[in-house]
Amino acid sequence: MAPECRLSPDEERAVYQLHDNDPEDSGYRRFLSKLAEPMMAALPQGAAGLDFGCGPGPALARMFEEAGYSVALYDLFFYPEQRALETRYDFVTCTEVVEHLFHPAEVFAQFDRLLKPGGVLGLMTCFQTDDDRFDNWHYRRDPTHVVFYREQTFEWLASHFGWRLEIPAKDVVLLHKPV
Repeated sequence: MAPECRLSPDEERAVYQLHDNDPEDSGYRRFLSKLAEPMMAALPQGAAGLDFGCGPGPALARMFEEAGYSVALYDLFFYPEQRALETRYDFVTCTEVVEHLFHPAEVFAQFDRLLKPGGVLGLMTCFQTDDDRFDNWHYRRDPTHVVFYREQTFEWLASHFGWRLEIPAKDVVLLHKPV
């Protein structure tokens, strides 16, 4: 999205505050389990991670903590703790966030720095798959969504960073950093 078309930070935060991401909502947890289950299967018990862009109700972090993992939180608007970005982690989760990034190349390089060797980056975002339907695509109509990804985008990212790509479910990506 062209910078002049983006929402102001206050407008963007107001949109996020409308989201109902209740950590106790079983439907929301079921949605997040599309990422949580394959990611936990790829991690050693007790691994430490970061929920990047966790929002005001960090449900995914809670799910990982309930399964025995430790999770730090970072969110530009709700948990702007810079110290969380100065640590290296066994895993980083990023659900429904990468479509909001104004500078995605910089953030993916940051993800690489945040991951320890052997670490896993887990992402959820709705893949852009049909150019003919793009104009009417619901995901594009969210004013906070400024960039969109295809499976080929993640193939390129994996190749660029030397990660191994895994797509365990629709709109779910695991990127494994080599040891």
